[in-house]
Order: sequence, then C-alpha cells, then structure tokens
Amino acid sequence: MDTLITWTAQYLLWVMVLAFAVIWDLLESRRGKIELGMQAVVGLALAMMLMYIAKSVHHDPRPFVADPGVRPLFGHSRDDGFPSDHSVAAALIAALIVVRHRILGLVLAVAAVAIAWARVAAHVHHLQDVVAGLLLGGIAAAIAIAVARLVLARLAHRSDRLDRLLIGSRRTSRVEGRRQLRADRQFEN
Repeated sequence: MDTLITWTAQYLLWVMVLAFAVIWDLLESRRGKIELGMQAVVGLALAMMLMYIAKSVHHDPRPFVADPGVRPLFGHSRDDGFPSDHSVAAALIAALIVVRHRILGLVLAVAAVAIAWARVAAHVHHLQDVVAGLLLGGIAAAIAIAVARLVLARLAHRSDRLDRLLIGSRRTSRVEGRRQLRADRQFEN
C-alpha cells in the first residue's frame, strides 16, 4: 500500500500533465487549442500568485517537521507545506478540462483528489494544505477561463473590424468597409 501511496503522491500529477497535453493535441480544434493554451498559461500564473499569497498569510510546517515522530513515506524538503502545490496544479488541470470535456475532466478530478489524499497519507502534508491547494487550483482555473474567453472575444471582435477595413466583406467595397468600421466605433462610444 505504501508503494501505491508514494507513486500517487509523487507521479500521478505527471500523468495528469500528459493527459492534458494529449487532450489539447488530439481533442481540441485550432481555436480550442488557442483558448485552452491561454487558459493554462493564465491559470498557472494565477495559481503561482495565489500560492505566494497563501504562503505569506499562513504558515504550516509539514507533519514530519511539526512532529519528529512522523516519518514521511518518501524524502521531502522541510519547507512550509501550505498550500500543497501538487494539489493546486492537479485541481487546475482538472478544472480546465472538466469545462471542455466533462467525462475526462471528472476522471482528472478524481485523480486530483487521489493526489491530495496520497500527499496526506504519505505524511508530507496536512489535510488543510491539500484542501487549500484544491480550492486555489479551482479558483485559478475559473478566473483563467473567464479571462481567456474575454480576451479572445475582444480579439475576435477587433479582428473582424480589421478585416472589414482592409478587405471589406464579399458584398462590400473597401469604402463601405471603412464606413462600417466608423459605424462600429460610434456604436461603441
């Protein structure tokens, strides 16, 4: 059992990263790849920022540091354990995928919870560390999804306006395209 706990705590996250990459590559359209990629980048940045803030606000020594009688199942640094970065990353991946591919996302969510449980069972985190990590990962994903959708919608709108200005539509001339662009600008103001 210790081997399964150790493997889950240390390596299942890498399986999740690989699954994310495969889903991105094989199941997403070109637009979906751009959107999911942007969500992942924004989500990682937000997750790192949220972890930094959480570590600044709350300090929680790892179980084997707080109680020298507790032995972790694998070697680990003696740094602060709050929040669990493995749980943050796992929740981020699962949340980004569950919105796009429900079944696969739920499988990844189960994997994220398994990682969190294994980190506690391996005595490298307290329960509050992994719960906070799962919450922060989910929050980072939710914000990243909203930001990416907003940015891509704005870029698409600007791209449509630029296309109308440069080439017009099939039914309009370049002059008519410019008129439409001016009308769009007046409508926005």
